[in-house]
Amino acid sequence: MLNKIAPDKWKHLFVGIAMGGILQGVCNWLMPNHFYWASALALGLVIAVSYGWELFSKLTGRGHYEVMDAVFSIAGGIAGMGIAAMLW
Repeated sequence: MLNKIAPDKWKHLFVGIAMGGILQGVCNWLMPNHFYWASALALGLVIAVSYGWELFSKLTGRGHYEVMDAVFSIAGGIAGMGIAAMLW
């Protein structure tokens, strides 16, 4: 089943993992005593960046617009947030 996932989706997933981890770490650092608020902010940023990039691609014609790319980026972002939260 995993071999049926397109290579570009894997790229979005791995970039999402890095993005989510970094954003969770930065938000935890900015709000050290407010883990839930930091996580909510990080998730909001992951969603905004992931879909915003796809929307930017659609509006400018630079790149390929596909909602599933954003979904894979968001899924990776959530995984990255989880990894960062466990390390925090």
